[in-house]
Formats: sequence, structure tokens, C-alpha cells
Amino acid sequence: MSNNTLEILYNPETITKIYSQILDNTNNRWDFYADINSLAVPFAIEQVNRAILNAKNRGVRFRFVIEITKANLTFCKNSVMKVAEIRHLEGIKGNFGVSDTEYISTSSTDSTSDIEQKTETTKAETTLQHAVYSNVKEDIQQQQYLFEILWNNAIPAEKRVREIEEGIQPVETIALEDSTEIAERIKKNIESSNEIKICFQAGGLQLIYNNFLEPYKKVLDSSKKGQHKGIRCITTINKDNEELAKLFLNAGTHIRHTKNLTPLNFSISDKEFQATAEKMEGGRMLRSLLVSTEPIYMDHYNSIFEQLWDNSIDAKDRINDIKEGVDLTDIEVIPRSARARLLYLELVKNAKEEILFIFPTSSAFIRQDKMGAIPLAIEAAAKKEHTVRVRILVPYSESIEQRIKLLELKREEEDITSHDPNITVRYTEQSSHAKTTILVVDRKTSLMMELRDDSKTTFDEAIGLSTYSNSKAGVLSYVAMFEKLWNQTILVEQLTVLNKQLETSNEHIKIANAQLASANERLQLHDKMQQEFINVAAHELRTPIQPILSTVGLLSSANQAMITREELNESISMITRNATRLKQLSEDILDVTKIESQSLNLRKEVCDLNDMVRNSIEEYKRNQVMRSNKDIQIKYTSYDDTLFVEVDRSRIAQVISNLLSNAFKFTKEGRIVVNIGRDQNNNKEVIVSVKDSGRGIDPEVVPRLFEKFASKSFQGTGLGLFISRSIVEAHGGRIWAVNNNKVVDGQGGATFYFTLPISRRVQTNRN
Repeated sequence: MSNNTLEILYNPETITKIYSQILDNTNNRWDFYADINSLAVPFAIEQVNRAILNAKNRGVRFRFVIEITKANLTFCKNSVMKVAEIRHLEGIKGNFGVSDTEYISTSSTDSTSDIEQKTETTKAETTLQHAVYSNVKEDIQQQQYLFEILWNNAIPAEKRVREIEEGIQPVETIALEDSTEIAERIKKNIESSNEIKICFQAGGLQLIYNNFLEPYKKVLDSSKKGQHKGIRCITTINKDNEELAKLFLNAGTHIRHTKNLTPLNFSISDKEFQATAEKMEGGRMLRSLLVSTEPIYMDHYNSIFEQLWDNSIDAKDRINDIKEGVDLTDIEVIPRSARARLLYLELVKNAKEEILFIFPTSSAFIRQDKMGAIPLAIEAAAKKEHTVRVRILVPYSESIEQRIKLLELKREEEDITSHDPNITVRYTEQSSHAKTTILVVDRKTSLMMELRDDSKTTFDEAIGLSTYSNSKAGVLSYVAMFEKLWNQTILVEQLTVLNKQLETSNEHIKIANAQLASANERLQLHDKMQQEFINVAAHELRTPIQPILSTVGLLSSANQAMITREELNESISMITRNATRLKQLSEDILDVTKIESQSLNLRKEVCDLNDMVRNSIEEYKRNQVMRSNKDIQIKYTSYDDTLFVEVDRSRIAQVISNLLSNAFKFTKEGRIVVNIGRDQNNNKEVIVSVKDSGRGIDPEVVPRLFEKFASKSFQGTGLGLFISRSIVEAHGGRIWAVNNNKVVDGQGGATFYFTLPISRRVQTNRN
């Protein structure tokens, strides 16, 4: 077949042919995984069986992972073990075969038991009914990886065959509760062992001395002769068992001392694992014993033993410490939850500096809150005589959050203290492996409580074994674990904040991009307006300059005697008007420069706005209206006799003049109305309006009406309104414009408004 082929096959002849070809193509390895029903099928098909034997003769390595039972033992020994390395795996299902480059999985209507009952003639009738074939590289690698996992977890076939043939008991885990049976099992394990490792409480030495001294002596004698690997023991040595420890040391037992024992007392030989939770007080015979030959238990507790062994101290050093009066730490395994509860509450109540809680579940927190531990911690943190810092680690849940809020509310209602207690709660992730509540008080004592049943509602029902310790090394190890978890919650919180900040930053980037695009549009608009201004300014400059030059040239070349007085006055007047326009243009440009450099200075004084507006109108009439042939009336109305403002008189006059000029420019006939009065919405401001009956404001100019160069005609530079807005805003006012509604005579026009603050000094005097 071609490369990268994945096929589902249904024709028995085709399947047999491809199966044989795979084996013929195999150069190095053929790995086969089969359950009880599929094991014999390839050997029953002559073509496939021949291909297997040929591959074997070429040096191909065959490895089979199968389930070996009494039912297929004979077939395995007579057929499979002759061509392949075999390993046994309990309870496997399915089958597949994989070589270096190809993979096939098959099914047949016949099982191994059916094939074994057939004659040689009827075996030939066995066919493969269905198959999946692949030579896709990724599929091959995946199946090879899967097979390696299965191979590594399986046991050698020879061991399994020996277990079946010799009647060796299979792997088992049992609980013994008869003292006589327990004693016999322990004795048998000691006598049949090749190595013994023991880890038990202080009473364990007395138990061995009372019940198993003779078998131990035999083992130790064998060890001295090199026939046994010896006995290693980890226990807690104190004044009560010091002499027993010396006795066992002298007999050849290797003993080490530690206070950090596991809650379980256990021993491990090369045969089995034995454990009990009893305290072994007084050396009494055990009433319960867990026995297991399960490799996972033995490997796990072997690892625990070796770690404890490495971290414990030599018994001789410990005995010397006792002799010299070195302080002894105390470790207590508490089997009864009622005793653990009383000790728990006592430790929390008597805390002086710090209380650390680690709860494995939210239910554990709620149970111990109901029990009174959390309220006691709050009271301890609220004591005035000393400050107790309380920190709690607990998996997050809404019920926990509500519970904490209720506790805080209750504390406030009862007025436990005038200051907030030093209590901090951080949330951890829920873990299915977390089964222990840990309490550390003042970094001197710890109480570790195993969770037996988290579904229970009371502490006594939920808690199993508890371990109390005031061992410095043990307590500080719990503190280190707490601090690590605490810092992890801080890191998670910081990462959450960072993610939110990142999201916010992304939003800011989007906004910045939008602002950049908007700024670019404004820049383009500015360039357009600037170009318009240049065109308008060029026109505005040419308009007064050309008449001046023409008139001066005419006067220079004409016969002075022929010029009448009237003609001379008219020429001088024309030159004056156009020179004034040039001056106004230069002043506007200078004002814009001052505004943009923020150097527009105001010389404020208290003025009567009515007088200022009237004077500005009269001056504008003299300078502009009377020189024009337009039929335009300018009307002034004031709704208040005296309106005092603190302004720069000349600048406000400039604004009024600009607005009148703008109205006059776009009005052919009609009238311009100037109104002045107090702002109805803000009594602290005066509002001035200039209304014309002209053609109104071009909609295209409206958005940028008060910007520089905003003009749609060659009758001005577009700077007047920009300058006016800057002057008004510098006085603390506002300026805006609207198109008027159409009136009866068909004229519309526009109205410009600006406001100014009324002088505070005048207001104060009035009040």
C-alpha cells in the first residue's frame, strides 16, 4: 500500500493477505497486544502463522502483552512463548499489532477457547472478519508509545506462570481484626522475610519485645551470618523506651529517631506491607492490621520509609541527648476526633501571635466555623492585650464568601473590638488530593487533621486521625508549605489583575488607534483649511494692495494740476481703507500667533457692558456700515440697565466687532440685532447675541466654525471667529452659533452667542 494510508477492511481474504504482508515487511520488531479472546487467532490462520515464523527466523523481535490465565496457560507455553517475549497484564481488552512502519487491529468470530477446541482441519476455517490498517507515521508512533506503556506496566510471563503453577497467592489487600491471626501473620512475615523495615510509635518497641522477640532474634542472627539484609527501625525514642532501644541496638537492629512519624505504624518486608493506626500503648497486641502485597502500596511506603530514614537521627545520638537532658519535642497521634476537637479549640483560643489555617474543602471551613474555631480566631485577633494575626487558606465557594461576610457583620453588631481584627482570607483551587486540615499556632505547634468523610456535617463525623506536634522542624515545614501556598494565591491574584490590565491596555490601544485615525483626519482637515486660508489670505492681501498700488501709480503719473480736490480726497480715502484692511489682517495673524503660543495677555477692568457694546456698535457703523451701499440696520437691545463685567475692554470690543463684521458680510439687506441680558440658566453670567437676517451658516462649515481658516468664501480669512472664541474662553465664557428658523419673509440668517461672567465685586456689593 502507499504511504499515509488508513483503511477499514471487511474482506477476510484481504485482511489475511495484508496481515501476512505486514509481517513479511517487518525488519526489527513486532509488538502484539491481545486479550484472552484474541490471543490465538493469528496462530490459527496458516498464512499468518507462517509469516510469524518466517519473521522470527529473520531475527524479528516479537513482544506480546497478554493476560495469562489457567485457561490459556498451555497455549501460551506451547505456542506463544516459542516465538515471543511475553508479559502479563491483568484484565486487558482488545488487540492490535504494530511493527516499525505498519499497524493493524483485527477481530474474529472465534475466541481463543474456541480455537483450542478445534481440530487442525477446522482451525483452518478461522478467519479475520474486520480490521483497521494504517501506515501513517503519526499513528504508528502513537501505537508504539501505547505499547511501551503497557509493556512497562506488565509483569514477566515466567513470574505469572510460576504463580499459576505453584499456587502462589495473587496480589491482595486485607484487613485483619483477630489478635491471634494478626500475631501469626506478623510472625510469619518476619520469619519468611529477607529484609524488614519498620516505622512505628514509641510503644512499638515494647510490642515487639512482648510478642515477637524470638523471631526477631533469629532474623538478626541470620543477618550477622549474611543470610538476611537485617532490620531497620524508625521510631520515637524517649525516656520511657530508652532502655528497650539500647537492647535492640545491642542485638543488631539499626534504629533511628524522629518525631515526624506518619499517622500509620507500618512495616515492609520483601513479601508484604503491614500497617495499623493503633498507638501501641503499653506494648499491647494489635487489634487491627492492614496487610497488602499490592506493589503500589509497598513501593509507596518504601519511599516514605527511605525519606524518613534520611531525615531522622541515629538512635545512639538520640540516647545521648536524653542522657544530657536535651529538650524533647512532643508528637501525638490522636485517633479520636473528640479529643482532636478539644485540642483544636484550645490551641486557637490560647494563640498569642499568629494562627494559620489550611482547609482542604469549603465544607471543612463551614464545619469548623460551626464548631467555633473561626469565631475563636476572630476573638483572638481582636484582643487588645496582644495582636494575633490570622490567615486562612480555603478553596473558593459562594457559601464561604457569604459565611465570611456574616462573620464580619456579626462581629460589627457585637462590637467585639473598636478596630478591625487582623484577619485575611485567600482562596485556593479545589483539589481532589487535598484531604487534610492544618492548623499552625504561633509557629510553635501544629495540628494536622485527616479528612475522613467530607459529606458529614459535624467535625467529629468528618475527621479521622489527627497529629499534634510541637517539633520545631515539623511545625516550620507546615509554615513553609503555608507560605508557599499563600504566595501562590498572591501571584494568581496579581496575574488576574495583570490580565485585566492587559485587556484594558488593549482597549486603550484600540482607543489610541481610533484617536490617531481621528487626529490624522483632523490633520488632513487642518491642511485643507490651511490651504484654504492661504488662498483666502492671498486674495485678502491682493484686494487692498492692488487698489493702493494702482492709486499711487495713477497719482504719480498724472499731472498734479489736472487732479481735482475731490478726486484727490477719494484716492486718499481709498488708500486709507485698504491700508486699514491690511493692518487688520496683520493684527489677526498676530493675535492667532499669541493665542497658539499662549501669550495672549488680558488687561481686565470692571466695565459696564451696555456702554461697551453701544460704543462698539457706533464705532463699527462709522468704520464699515456708512461706507457700504448695503441697506442694513443695526439694532441694539438691553434687558438690564447695568451689567458690569470684569474684562479686557479692547478685546471684548474686538469680539463684538468680529461678530458684527461676520453678520454684515453675509447679510445683503435687512437688519442685525444685538441683544444683551442675564443668562436665564445661569444668573452669574451675561449673554450677548448678534442675530442677522443673512443666508445662514454653511452646514459644511458648522463643525469647524470656530477653528482657524474656517471659511467658504473669499470675503475673509476665517480667523475672526477663532480669535473671538479664544478671547471669550480666556474670560471664562462660552461662544456658539445656530442657524435661525426661517421667518415669514423668507429670510433666515444666523445668531452668534457668547457669555461672560458678571463681575464678582459688583455681585458682592449688591448682596
